[in-house]
Amino acid sequence: MPRIDINSVPERKGSGYPDPFRAAYGNRVKQRLGDAAGLTQFGVNLTRIAPGTGTALRHWHEKEDEFVYVVEGELVLVEDEGETVLRAGDAAGFKAGVANGHCFVNRSDTDAVVLEVGTRAPTERAHYPDVDLAVVKDETGFHWLHKSGEPYA
Repeated sequence: MPRIDINSVPERKGSGYPDPFRAAYGNRVKQRLGDAAGLTQFGVNLTRIAPGTGTALRHWHEKEDEFVYVVEGELVLVEDEGETVLRAGDAAGFKAGVANGHCFVNRSDTDAVVLEVGTRAPTERAHYPDVDLAVVKDETGFHWLHKSGEPYA
């Protein structure tokens, strides 16, 4: 059995967002379990979210499905329809192409841990309805753009 030693999977702190969005996610820590297993069709992350931070800016994907399972703690799911508290054992899913901006925010006083699973589409575009940001993935990688299409410096 190809067991993953989670303690040996590197932790990646912060986010890949461009400035000025990066600093708000400095306390988010991800372990890329899917990469550790050599998976190529979908990603799996174990993510620790400190109090006062979140999983991401509110966003939605054109081509990639997302699934989130709360392992420990409590998070608030923020989406177009409002807010929902999720606790350990709760889950949420987001179908590709549905323009429902979503994110999870830790408003508690303890860390929360989620298991994130998502499609790895060869090309993708994600939309961020609350800020001047979009991301495009193509054969050369990820490109952070203003909504006008101008790249972030």
